[in-house]
Amino acid sequence: MALAIQNTLSGKKDEFQPISAPKVGMYVCGVTVYDLSHIGHARSAIAFDVIYRYLRFRGFDVTYVRNFTDIDDKIIRRAGELGISTGELTEKFIGAFKDDMKALGLLDPSLEPRCTHYVPQMVEFIGQLVEKGFAYPAANGDVYYRVGNFKGYGKLSGKKLDELEAGARVEVDDVKESPFDFALWKASKPGEPKWPSPWGEGRPGWHIECSVMSYSNLGETLDIHGGGKDLMFPHHENEIAQSEAYTGKPFAKYWIHNGFVNVPSADNPDGAKMSKSLGNFYTIRDVLAAYHPEAVKLFMLGTHYRNDILFTEDGLSQAQDRLAYFYETLAKAEAFLATHPVEGGTLLDVDRTSRIVSEFIEAMDDDFNTTKALGQLSEVFKLINELVSDAKLVPADAAFTLAETLKNLRTVTGALGFLTLDPKRFEEELKQLRTGQLGVSAAEIEQLIKERLDARAQKNWKRADEIRDLLAAKGILLKDSRDGTTWSVKS
Repeated sequence: MALAIQNTLSGKKDEFQPISAPKVGMYVCGVTVYDLSHIGHARSAIAFDVIYRYLRFRGFDVTYVRNFTDIDDKIIRRAGELGISTGELTEKFIGAFKDDMKALGLLDPSLEPRCTHYVPQMVEFIGQLVEKGFAYPAANGDVYYRVGNFKGYGKLSGKKLDELEAGARVEVDDVKESPFDFALWKASKPGEPKWPSPWGEGRPGWHIECSVMSYSNLGETLDIHGGGKDLMFPHHENEIAQSEAYTGKPFAKYWIHNGFVNVPSADNPDGAKMSKSLGNFYTIRDVLAAYHPEAVKLFMLGTHYRNDILFTEDGLSQAQDRLAYFYETLAKAEAFLATHPVEGGTLLDVDRTSRIVSEFIEAMDDDFNTTKALGQLSEVFKLINELVSDAKLVPADAAFTLAETLKNLRTVTGALGFLTLDPKRFEEELKQLRTGQLGVSAAEIEQLIKERLDARAQKNWKRADEIRDLLAAKGILLKDSRDGTTWSVKS
């Protein structure tokens, strides 16, 4: 089966055939760096991280470019409010974004260009559009794209110029020939960052940035262009118009758009799109203070990337509980193999073991269907538990089959960038996270457990019970066994 991608441009699933296989050029619109990034930004980053990983897993040589928009109205306004330069502001939040991506366990893109590093190329690009009649300088020093001269406008979003109401989605301006024309270059205002150009000092418009950065790093035609579905119109539509007018060639072969993260409210239980303008957002750091990064990833990948996600604490908690089950099962498997070394044996349940990787590829080849791929893991972990706990099995055969199952499982999870930790490390990280939320440290818990053991040794059952009840009230559960006392945090 060949990889098929739901292509926004064609409106159907298209077989993936790169322009110059095995090389693949993928450009994804990144963040505007004026504040901390929220979990909606993480949704896009996680989705395209998995796409990047899977393309490499399938043998493609991928150049993944994700930009930073480091100059625009929001950045200028925020820097002014804080009394710092735009460069100081953007440097801070680019660093913060990279820290967030690392915390989530995502791969670095191949390239992360910044808009301000490409302004001379943008000036040249705009100049060519003016020469070709696709753009014009206005009396106020701005330069606008002449939308009416590009015959393919609307082919991505399906919108037609004659169906759009003037002023409904675009800013009406007397200096423009048409209300649908958009700014390629903006004349500088007092106190704003500015660069020289044939039309006077100013700065680039938003849409031109991605056309130039993608062209400069990946060439005339991209294999894949991606981003959130809110960017489809007008941003991506405008990118197509600019780029194809400049090169005379198709801009991108496959367009991939991820869905929104929606936040429910009392007035709208189905949720509204998470955004800073609505104030209904949670920063990535907020969420990672409460949930393990792999739980966030599991929560996100449990919904197909094109569909919207309803962001709830219940959903995240369920994902974290499921993640804990996965790691607990892996810990059992490792303990079993530690006492039952693999020294030959018969492969049990060949069908279930051998199809782990093939079923994963089948799911992911169907437009990167992580929902189905993760759903199939339930059967894998069920098999692992059977091999570990079924006393009727010959230990050598169970160990041999378990080792093969784990090898295939790690092939799958490695391609997803998921379940990458040692189970003991995960357990410690989850404990630390949960105890932090409860306002108690692991050291304090261990000290209380020691006091309880001392009380029991002295037959002071009342004090021992008091300590158990105290910890239980904090959400700490104790488990006594012949090997000692262990503890866990109530979900």
